Parts: sequence; C-alpha cells; structure tokens
Amino acid sequence: MSSEVSVVVGAGGMGRAIAARIGSGRHLLLADFDERLLAETAAQFTEQGFEVSTRQVDAGDSESVAALAAAAAEAGPIRHLVHTAGVSPVHASTEVIVRVDLCGVAYVLDEFAPRMAPGGAGVVIASMAGHMAQLTAEQEAALAATPTAELADLPFLNAAAGLNPMHAYPVAKRGAIIRVQAAAGAWGRAGARVNSISPGVISTAMGQDELAGESGARMRQMVDSSPTGRVGTAEDIAAAAAFLLDPASSFITGTDLLVDGGVVATMRAAMRG
Repeated sequence: MSSEVSVVVGAGGMGRAIAARIGSGRHLLLADFDERLLAETAAQFTEQGFEVSTRQVDAGDSESVAALAAAAAEAGPIRHLVHTAGVSPVHASTEVIVRVDLCGVAYVLDEFAPRMAPGGAGVVIASMAGHMAQLTAEQEAALAATPTAELADLPFLNAAAGLNPMHAYPVAKRGAIIRVQAAAGAWGRAGARVNSISPGVISTAMGQDELAGESGARMRQMVDSSPTGRVGTAEDIAAAAAFLLDPASSFITGTDLLVDGGVVATMRAAMRG
C-alpha cells in the first residue's frame, strides 16, 4: 500500500514549519508557484530524511489546482491537506488578492474534498484580518454560496467598485474562512474534516514585508497592546495546525482558530468598552 500523503500548498515559512510537523513517515507533497523555492525546500526536507515530491501550482488557477489534487491522489491516500499559499496587499493588486487568497482557497476545498482519505483532515491558513472585515449579511451569504467559478465576479470584490488591496485582503481572508465553513459538509461526506487558522502578525518573510509597509505602524501597535505582546512565529502556527490535523481533534470541523496572541480579543474588548 502507498504511504499516506500530506499535501502542503505553499513552501514559505508557515508551510515549511507545518510540513516538518506532519510529514514524518508520510509522503510529503510540496506545492508552490515558485519552482526555485520548491526545489530548495524539498532538498532541505530530503536531507532530513523525509520522503518528498514537489509540484508547481498556481493556486489561483482552477486547472492547476485540479491537476495538483489528481497528482496527490495518485501518490497515495491523502491524510492531510494544508493550504498556506497567499499573497500580501503590500505586493499584490486587488484582482490578484481575490484570485489567490479567496478563489484559490475555494478551488482547493472543491478539488480535495472528494479525494481525501477517510479520517483525513485539512487546514486553510486565513488571517486575523478576516475578523476585521466589515461585510453585510448579504455579502457573507454570497461568499458562502456563490459557485467557485463565479466568485471573482461578485460586484463588491471588484477593484472598479473602489476595493483597494488593503481592503481586499481582509475581505478575501474573511471569504476564505466562510468557504471553509461552507465546505465542511462536503468534506464530512468524504469522511474528512476541514478547518481554518487565522494567524496574527507572524514573523515570516511576508509578515516582515507587511510590518515594513504602510500598515506596519498599526500592526506594531496592535502587537504591543495584545496580551502576549509579541509577534508570532511559524512554529506557533504549525503547533495549531498539528492539533487540528490530528485525530485528537476529530470533533472539530468547519471552524476558525485565531492564533493571534490575543490581538482581536483586545480590539473587541476596547470597542465594547
């Protein structure tokens, strides 16, 4: 019988940390848009004794994601699916943020649901920014129920309607959380679970770029006023992902776990006060 497969989409800091936690004794399939990063990451894991394969993927392209899911299923029973791929408002346009951070999540949820092994589990990395998005009930309902192929056409996701990258990012991340909730039923029918994690300010390459960007001062203020008073690490997120992917969390699905050092709780408490 083939080894169980752990699929990690996104070979950046969080993806690598999670892969190191879950990949031992399994076939670790790493996917990323950056082929150079993929090769470097795979070489590091191979040196450490992991069984590794790689596949280039464009998370915002439905055909590319479908091909990844098919390749993963051919490699063996899919035990884990971890989706960390995303783009930052510091570098990406509104269109790219919607295509990758929202539609990319929806594609992955759709394609992997019927291919997961019974007892399998998935984790999607969202963001605490999704808990700060201001959407109407109608907009949230549209994010939940709109067919994936039509998601990017929703009027309130259009840059022409005034949605700039700094606002598109929390909306897309809120949409990712909502799509995970909506997908839990389909995953359950396949005998699998799926949840999301909303990291706070994490010291990855993307996180450092955001701290250096136009919203950096506000982000540092949020960290300083939080209960933990520090930025997070990729290992903080990996620990949360390992829990949600483990059979010990078999009664948890369709939910979002904030791993933000208490930033959102502090903001909400201040608003109530």
